[in-house]
Amino acid sequence: MDGVRLDKWLWAARFFKTRALAAKACELGRVISGEVVAKAAREVRVGDMLRVKTEAATFGVEVLALSEVRGPAAVAQGLYRETEESKAAREKEAAEKKAMFAWDVPVTEGRPSKKDRRLIHRFKGR
Repeated sequence: MDGVRLDKWLWAARFFKTRALAAKACELGRVISGEVVAKAAREVRVGDMLRVKTEAATFGVEVLALSEVRGPAAVAQGLYRETEESKAAREKEAAEKKAMFAWDVPVTEGRPSKKDRRLIHRFKGR
C-alpha cells in the first residue's frame, strides 16, 4: 500500500468519528499537510507531517503507518506519533481551561428549598 486517502486515514486513526466528519474537516481547512491545506482525496504517505484541528484540540502528528479500516484504539494510536510541541501545547491549553473553571461559582442542583426561597425573598425585599 503506497498511499491512502486522507479522510480514510483520519477516520482509521480515530481523529474523527465518521469519514464524513473527516472529509468535512478537510473541506473547512482544519487539516494541514506540510504547509498546505489538504483535501480529503489527497494521498497520505508514511512520513507525512499533518496538523489536525478537532473539537478537542489541535494535533501535530507524523504518519507512521497506513490503514483504510478502523480498528481498536490501541491499533489506531500506532498509526501516528504526536510531536512534542503538540503535546506541550495541548497540556498548556488543558491547564488553562482547568484554571479558568476553578473560578466559576458552584452551580446548585435542582430547585431551591423552602429555606433558600425565604432567603431569596428576603434579599429581594419582598
